[in-house]
Amino acid sequence: MTLQVPFAPAAPKIATESNPHCPTCGSRRRMAFARGHDYEHETCRNEWQFWQCNACATVWLDPRPESSTLGVIYPASYYAYQMDKISPIALKGKAMLDRLKFRSIFAHTGAPTSFLDIGCGDGRYLDLFAQRGIPRSRLYGLELSDESIRALQERGYQAFQRRVEDCTEISNGSIDLATMFHVIEHVSDPVRVLQQIARWLSPNGCLVVETPNIDSWDAQLFKDRWWGGYHFPRHWTLFQADSLARLMNAAGLDVVHVAYQTGHSFWMYSLHHVLRYGTRNGTAIAPFFDPVRSTIPLVMFTGFDVLRRMIGFKTSSILMIARRRMDTGR
Repeated sequence: MTLQVPFAPAAPKIATESNPHCPTCGSRRRMAFARGHDYEHETCRNEWQFWQCNACATVWLDPRPESSTLGVIYPASYYAYQMDKISPIALKGKAMLDRLKFRSIFAHTGAPTSFLDIGCGDGRYLDLFAQRGIPRSRLYGLELSDESIRALQERGYQAFQRRVEDCTEISNGSIDLATMFHVIEHVSDPVRVLQQIARWLSPNGCLVVETPNIDSWDAQLFKDRWWGGYHFPRHWTLFQADSLARLMNAAGLDVVHVAYQTGHSFWMYSLHHVLRYGTRNGTAIAPFFDPVRSTIPLVMFTGFDVLRRMIGFKTSSILMIARRRMDTGR
């Protein structure tokens, strides 16, 4: 199934840069994997190409947007900046799932005495750890939004407007638990990013990464163009469990646990994209599958993924816990 009409002809065509090497293993041996546009926000009219590494199965975007275009592809309407528009029912459900997620994480990491959230947003995970009694002087957050960082600093958190690669405010060996929930797929050099985090971890400290799973049922069903996990052109690197484990190992981290999380937004965006851009008569129905604004299908697909996970299926998001290797230098 292909586009029924030219894609967003009024949108700009943005500058790109070549990215021919696999970001995990460096190989140039690859095969075409998927193509698509910015179906969520129509920020540009470029068509984008994902490739899969023949050596390690990592999937990456080439070419990718130039860094000068980040302000275009992350507009003010970007969903991460619109959390206040999500329904209270959805937020309560998310809070419940977050509590269950961390309960499972602690079973493998133990209770931390310091915590770092990379891509901390409004600080909801920092709040969760503050409620557990960790002093705010030992709760760290990294985020690119100046407004979010100022608010978190005013609340006493150690929050910094930094990329991992540029952050010098966190001491090596000081973090018991670090989380990257749906961040690693956005960075330009995932090995370098994880190597830096590994240096920040205390002895036996752990990193938890959550990221889209290209080995899920929905990813296979909508593989060629429409899968919501592609998130063209903001996702630059995608994984399945084996390729993500290889990335962890390359960065000096040893995998201790792999689990799968709900991916309701990927299901919903996939259906949204097919209906709006791949059919002639589905445009009016497509908004029903917008995960930011549609509560009923969100609840339905979340429940669907919870049930699938309970019976052993690989769902749309991988959650991987890795421990700092003892020979990782500080």
